[in-house]
Parts: sequence; structure tokens; C-alpha cells
Amino acid sequence: MRHQELIPHLFRSEFRKIAAVLCKTFGIEHIEVAEDIAGETFLSALETWTYKGIPENPTAWLYTVAKNKARNYLQRDKVFAEKVAAQLKNSPVETNAVEEIAIDLSNQNIQDSQLQMLFAICHPSISTESQIALALRILCGFGIPEIANAFLSNKETINKRLLRAKEKLRAEKIEISFPNEREIDQRLETVLTTLYLLFNEGYYSETEDKVLREDLCTEAMRLTELLMDNEPTNVPIVNALYALMCFHASRFPARKAEDGKMILYRDQDESLWDQELISKGAFHLKKASVGNKLSKYHIEANIAFWHTVKTDTKEKWENILQLHNILLQIEYSPIAALNRTYALAMANSKQEAIQEAEKLQLNDNPYYFTLLGELYTDIDNEKAASSFQTAFELAKTRADKQVIQEKIEKLFN
Repeated sequence: MRHQELIPHLFRSEFRKIAAVLCKTFGIEHIEVAEDIAGETFLSALETWTYKGIPENPTAWLYTVAKNKARNYLQRDKVFAEKVAAQLKNSPVETNAVEEIAIDLSNQNIQDSQLQMLFAICHPSISTESQIALALRILCGFGIPEIANAFLSNKETINKRLLRAKEKLRAEKIEISFPNEREIDQRLETVLTTLYLLFNEGYYSETEDKVLREDLCTEAMRLTELLMDNEPTNVPIVNALYALMCFHASRFPARKAEDGKMILYRDQDESLWDQELISKGAFHLKKASVGNKLSKYHIEANIAFWHTVKTDTKEKWENILQLHNILLQIEYSPIAALNRTYALAMANSKQEAIQEAEKLQLNDNPYYFTLLGELYTDIDNEKAASSFQTAFELAKTRADKQVIQEKIEKLFN
């Protein structure tokens, strides 16, 4: 592999590790310093490897350079060094404090640092969008342009959002540490919301060129695995969220065509579904079934499980309908209500579903009008065409517009 290909690959996998460890070492108030040192490490790799070739162990090379750059920074900035040393040692700073500060890039410390950073980033004082942006930057190694693309935004807006979030973390004096047992439940809910939304950013991508951002989904799953690898957070609700992700991810290979078009559920090639991920989802859904706490992740995971059964049966859609009824009681959302209406049509009848759908009045939602078009097809094709046309006008992405256009053409043919 050439260095032009290897460096971006290593940036994605190693930047987040170096940044997380340095953040934990220096403290949350010096988050930019940690990012700068991590970034400079990869600039050094680009400059050095271009002329001297790729070292035998590129990852070890990066870690060594990162450690040296961190120590050099500490030596250059004596005030900063004293603050960091005092913070770590809680004792008077000695003259050799810089040498005593360990930059520990062992696997265990990397994992601990990432997990602790996850809880720090998901502090309730920061907006959800900022939490996701920080997670993508610090814990997933995403560049600013990639984050802007994920949010359908621009680099300036993302930079400002990240800056405000970092200032908030400093102002709140958030510690990079694992919460105690009493705090875990409260903080874990915010962490899971962030991971859930991060996965959804990829699964329901609204970028112009992609119907699916698998990289975002993969990172959400990786961070959820960190929680499961840590005993205090390997609890049923975390396993439920991971099961949900596994079931959805199992259908990724069948969800988009070679030309990038979205393939709807009913048209997917079941043989392309990843059976290993389905089995993994089932395993974690079983682990999630202990205890007496029922979350929306439990219900959504069960709904997603039923969608891994391709054959349309009365039992399947009745189960999905009842699960949607429970989900709406736990946490109402317009999208959940919309999905319930589709399940109602499949379990009972289109006529019954139309009555329920029209009560929702989601007049600015393209999926609402797409569903109405589906429900009216073969009952009132004029209303179906009108609904599809409204959906087309409201649709935000090229992929959605293509799907709706095909439905309009099919209706008239």
C-alpha cells in the first residue's frame, strides 16, 4: 500500500486514539492542543514517509512521534506543563515534571480514554448536534469536511459548533473520567441517544450522493461495543441498542444498487442480507431481555428483528403493529406513528391505514405523502398521484426523488 493510501486509512483509525489519550492526559480544557498534536503527527508522517518510505510498523511510528510531540509541547510551554502535572499528580510540581508525565498509548488506556471521552462529550450541557459533531471529530477521527457533509452543512458552521461545544466543556469544567455507579444511568441515556442519532445520520443519509453512510453507522456500532466491553455499562439497554444496529446493518448490502439508488425493503434481495450480523443481533437482543426496564431500543430492535423475516405473514405484521403501539406509548414521534400506519396497512387493510394516516397531518414530511400515495394506489389512483407529486416536491435528496418518480411512472403505466 502506498503512503498516499495508508495515511488516510491510519488517520481514520489512529487519530481518534491519539486525540482521546492526549485529551485525557491534558484535561478537557486543552482539547485543541490534543487535536493539534494528533494532526501534526500525521503531517510528519506525510512529510517523512514521502521521502523515506513507510516504516516497518507505521502505527508504532505514529505513537512514538505523538509522544515526542506531546513532550516537546510540554517542554516549550512551562506554564501548561505545570498545570498538567499538577492536575495528574495533585502534588507540588517538580523540576522533572515533564519527564514524569506518561503518554500512555497502550491498548487498554486507549480504550479507557475513548470511553471516558464519550461520557465527557455527551454532557447534558451540550446540544445533541454538538455531541455528535464532537464524537465524530474526537472519537471517530472524521475531518471537518466529512462532518459538514454528514450534517448537510459547511466547514465554517461545523468549526463554530465545535468551538462553542469545547468552550462549554471548559466552562463546565467537565472531567474526563468514568462516572460512578449512581451517575451511570443518568449519563448513559445521553450517551445512547448520541450513538443512536449518529447511527441514524448514516442510515437515513440526506447527502446528495449517498443513500447510506456506512462509515457513520460503523463508528456508532464501534462506540457501542466500547460500552459493552466495559462491565458497568454492559447493561440490557446497551445490548438492545446494539441489537437494533446489527439488524439494520445486516441489510446494508441489499439496500442500495450498484448505481447508488436506494432499494426499498420489499424489493431487496434477501440472499444479500448478512446472516452473521442477524445472529449477532439476536444474541444481543436476548442479552437485553433481562431485568424489568423496557426502553425504546428494546422495541425498535424487536421491530428490526421482524424485518429480517422477509416473508409477509399475518403473524409478522401483527407483531410489528403491536410493537409500534408499545413504542408510541414509551416515546411518541411522528416518524414512529407513520411507520405504525404502514404496519397497520399490512396487518389489517389499506382503508383502515388511510384513516389513521390522515389524522397525522404531517404536511411538511415527504415520507408522509409517499405513504399516502402507497395507500391510495389501486383505491384512488388520482389521490395516489397527487400524494406522490407532493412527496416529490418535498423530498430533499436525489435518491428519494428517484424512488418517488419511479412510483409515479409505475402508477400511470
